[in-house]
Amino acid sequence: MRRLLSVLFLLLLMGAGGTAFKAWLDYKNPGPLAHETDVVIPHGDYLSTIHTLQQAGVLQSGYWTERLCLAAVLLTRKDGQLHAAELHFPAFVSMQDALHIIRHAHPVLHKLTIPEGLTAHQIQALLQAAPFLEDDAPLPAEGSVMPETYGYLRNTSRKALVERTQAAMTKAVQAIWAKRTPVPEIPDEQTLVTLASLVEKETALPTERPLVARVFLNRLQLGMKLQTDPTVIYALTNGTPPLGRALTHTDLQVSSPYNTYMVTGLPPGPICSPGLSSLEAVAHPATGNMLYFVANGQGGHSFAASLTEHNKNVQIFRLKKQADHASTPQQ
Repeated sequence: MRRLLSVLFLLLLMGAGGTAFKAWLDYKNPGPLAHETDVVIPHGDYLSTIHTLQQAGVLQSGYWTERLCLAAVLLTRKDGQLHAAELHFPAFVSMQDALHIIRHAHPVLHKLTIPEGLTAHQIQALLQAAPFLEDDAPLPAEGSVMPETYGYLRNTSRKALVERTQAAMTKAVQAIWAKRTPVPEIPDEQTLVTLASLVEKETALPTERPLVARVFLNRLQLGMKLQTDPTVIYALTNGTPPLGRALTHTDLQVSSPYNTYMVTGLPPGPICSPGLSSLEAVAHPATGNMLYFVANGQGGHSFAASLTEHNKNVQIFRLKKQADHASTPQQ
């Protein structure tokens, strides 16, 4: 109360009279801001901060509002410094609460979600298009980025954000590697990421990923080619925009170390950034002697241990596709 009277007395000494008294009453009352908003408070003096709030509609415009806010800032200096940052102000925030926000609130965090399974080029494009970041996005190494949602401050550099995503992937892989089920086919962390990237591209179902990982591991153990279509697509596109069409027989014969129809073993590196589920699936694969899988027409896959069983699954899938096509109304 003593502080409030001091402010009022100061304003009266400044000659404001009844106008000052009304402004003081407005100190704790709802302000003019009709909708919540984010405001960038720049570096500067108290008056520049007050003018920014007035221009943003957080405070009433006008000389006496400016004088009142300045007096309030000076008389409440022990509550903390005013900070330069992007801050969130709720609708109808009072002057008192606005000053509290500038002193104590956390800066606004913008968010960027990097989905699982994107290639390095796709991640670079996503970062380049993200708002409120500075500088150009570098091209990260394939498979080096952890897919997740990241919060960032306005004017963060894209390079710094890429480094955060890479540090997150390194940390995740190291933790998973430490608790993995060791197998000779995965001698190091980079091999784990490479195989996980194939699993990521083959199925979107978390429950299937350990099964897909087991198929690939069984094939590696037997010296069989992995014959996975996503590696051929990567060989054709180098991870740039999607192929946009079905693979052809000619595509399967393309000369590339990434073409697992032509080359035995894993490709020389990841073909995308795998998520935690795929990394965990490779670190802890399912058990079994499965060597084949094919789409089942219901969003998942049918797995088989023999070529005969696999061919039956392929035939079932083809018949289902034919039935679905026949039942689709023609335009």
